[in-house]
Amino acid sequence: MPNAKHAQRLAIALFAALALVACSKVETTETAAENPGHASGEHGSSSSAGLPAGSIANGEKLASAKGAATGQSCVDCHGAEGKAPIDSTYPQLGGQYADYLAHALQAYRGGDRQHALMSPQAANLSDQDISDLAAYFGSRETELRDLHGVH
Repeated sequence: MPNAKHAQRLAIALFAALALVACSKVETTETAAENPGHASGEHGSSSSAGLPAGSIANGEKLASAKGAATGQSCVDCHGAEGKAPIDSTYPQLGGQYADYLAHALQAYRGGDRQHALMSPQAANLSDQDISDLAAYFGSRETELRDLHGVH
């Protein structure tokens, strides 16, 4: 089955991306000084998804823009700042790793990941749009937890 094969490959790729992001998530004062755009929140850092740097401000605008495909915006379904999904099956985007979000949006856009609303919403997103949305949602405060610092 091609869908099962693609789902398995995507899961492996997403896990690898998450592992890379988790390892690079720690930002010391020294690395923050070396990368002032990221430290200030003005632009996202480079992406394992191969995307340009994202703009949080542009991503915030895009998150509220109605998509032509469904007439919905990101925040219509995922809630303000991506923190309050309208359905329990919709993920919380606010505070999620930006690279994870970028990979997921690329997968929806490319057809490797399928969802009745997300696939058409992502179909016309540019690389810059994806990067900006990932930067915005990734910059939000979160209640999401990972295993960073767990021994």
